[in-house]
Amino acid sequence: MFAVYADSFNAESPLDSLVVGERPDPVAPDGWTTVTVKAASLNHHDLWSLKGVGLKADRLPMILGCDAAGYDEDGNEVVVHAVISSPDWVGDETLDPKRSLLSELHQGTFADKVIVPRRNIVPKPASMSFEEAACLPTAWLTAYRMLFTQGGLKAGDSVLVQGAGGGVATACIVLARAAGLKVFATSRDEAKRAKALEIGAHEVFGSNEKLPVKVDAVMETIGRATWEHSIRSLRPGGKLVTSGNTSGPNLDNAMLPHIFFLQLQVIGSTMGTRGELASLVQMLDATGLKPLIDHTVPMEQARDAFAALHAGDVFGKIILTR
Repeated sequence: MFAVYADSFNAESPLDSLVVGERPDPVAPDGWTTVTVKAASLNHHDLWSLKGVGLKADRLPMILGCDAAGYDEDGNEVVVHAVISSPDWVGDETLDPKRSLLSELHQGTFADKVIVPRRNIVPKPASMSFEEAACLPTAWLTAYRMLFTQGGLKAGDSVLVQGAGGGVATACIVLARAAGLKVFATSRDEAKRAKALEIGAHEVFGSNEKLPVKVDAVMETIGRATWEHSIRSLRPGGKLVTSGNTSGPNLDNAMLPHIFFLQLQVIGSTMGTRGELASLVQMLDATGLKPLIDHTVPMEQARDAFAALHAGDVFGKIILTR
C-alpha cells in the first residue's frame, strides 16, 4: 500500500529521513480493526519522529501520522483515537504508563490503511468532512482536555492562549470562545495575531506583552520562551496548563516564588481519552464549529507538507488526503 514513513533519523535535517513510497498492507490482530484512511493531519510529533524523538531505531521503518478519519471495515465513517493503551488498561488511557501514540510502537496513519484497537474508533458525524475530522485526534483533543478537563474552565472564565497559530493554540482559541470564555491570545507575528482575532480571540498581544487583566488560566505549549509571561499573567489561585515545550524543555526561571506565594496551579496535560474525543466531536457537531485548516494536499505530496510545517509558516492544520 502507499505510505509516508521514516526509515532513519536526522536531527539536523529531518526531511532527509522522510520516504514516500510503499509498505506492506497491515493485518489486524484480534480485537483490532482496519480503517481505510481518507484524510490525515500533520503534527509536530511527525517532525520529531523524523529527528528520533519518541521513536526508537528498532521500530523503523515506521509509517508516520497520529490522526486519521476514514471508513471502518463495515463502511462507517469514523475518526481514529491515536492513544493506544495496554489491552487490560481500565480508565483514563492517558495515565497508562505503557501507552503510546500511533507511529511510536504501532504503524501510523499516513497510508492507505491503518490498524487500531476497535475501541479506538469514534463515529464521525455527517456534518463534518473527513478533512475536518482528521484535525481532531491530536491537536484539538489536546486543547479540549487542557481547557475543560485539566483547566476546569467554564463560561465567564478568562484564558490566555500562548502562541496563536499552532494547531493546539488555534484549537484552544476556537473552543474557548465557543464555550463562553474571555479569550486573550499572543503571537510574535502580526498576521497571526490578526487571524487569532478572526477565529475568536477577544484581544491579542505581542509575545510577553503585559495583559490588561490577570486571567483565570493560561494554555501553554511553548515553554521556556513564554513561561515567565504565563506565570505573571495569572490571577492568584490561577492555573497554568502545559502540554508542550516547543521553545525548549529547560526553564531559565521557574518562577517558584510566584507559584507558591500566589498559590498557582501548574498542571500537565497530554492528549485525551476516547471519551473526550467523542465529546469533542459531539461539541463540534452541535455547535457547527469547524477546525481551522491551513491547507490540504494529496498524501503523495507529503514532503511539501512537512516542509511547510518545519518552516513554521502555518496557521491551523495541514491535511493529507487520499
